[in-house]
Amino acid sequence: MARKTMIHESAEDYLEKILMLTERNGKVRSIDIVNEMNFSKPSISIAMKKLRESGLILMDQYGYITLTPEGQEIAERIYSRHKLLIRVLTAIGVESHKAEEEACRIEHDIDDDTYEKIRDYYEMRMREDPQD
Repeated sequence: MARKTMIHESAEDYLEKILMLTERNGKVRSIDIVNEMNFSKPSISIAMKKLRESGLILMDQYGYITLTPEGQEIAERIYSRHKLLIRVLTAIGVESHKAEEEACRIEHDIDDDTYEKIRDYYEMRMREDPQD
């Protein structure tokens, strides 16, 4: 298993958002993150500087942001947790907008072992009853 970098929840959120925007738009700049997350330009600028200094993103001369391999790994881990947690929460009857909010909180704090058990259980249930 790859080394797990310890970073703040907010940094995980930024990396996840960069991944999501990259998948949706192909290219990402700071202003895209500002518009998506409704934070101020200075706040995003400071966050991007910290992520760059931590070796989690790269920014080219035109201001386009890409994830480094380590940043990509973190973003994918958080995003996959996010998506699965939404599916699990909606499967047990949580309204979709609330499931989205709850998944955002849970995805950062849940222990790896607990998450893996939830994932395995959910996947087993889906094999048994794909209608869930």
